[in-house]
Amino acid sequence: MRYLSFDNQRDGFILAARILMMVLFILFGWQKLAGFEGTVGYMATVSPLPTLSAIIAVAVELGFGLLIAVGFFTRPIAIIFAVYTVATGFIGHRYWALTGMDQYMAMINFYKNVSIAGGLLLLAVIGPGRYSIDKK
Repeated sequence: MRYLSFDNQRDGFILAARILMMVLFILFGWQKLAGFEGTVGYMATVSPLPTLSAIIAVAVELGFGLLIAVGFFTRPIAIIFAVYTVATGFIGHRYWALTGMDQYMAMINFYKNVSIAGGLLLLAVIGPGRYSIDKK
């Protein structure tokens, strides 16, 4: 049985996947940085160390997001990012403790995080592709 082969476009697809996965984190990391006081305020509702938590969130989402998008230290950062994404799901999207529409929205965001972590682990395995700083 024949199947579609994208081998000649593999590196382009990996580049697109890196960028598309990181758009969410770069945008929200930037928002967290631009509204840092508000970020710390929110973190106070979910963390005993809100300032440290806000710094970590900005560093990972904006900093690591940019590094993965350009393909720099992709494999190790993708693993760290996967762990961060699952951890933030458990910390920030505790759907099992909610009811009604709040539960539903938190559940969507929790499983979004789990799905993104899967993509990050796949990226750690396959690497950044040819169009990356890692390959230069």
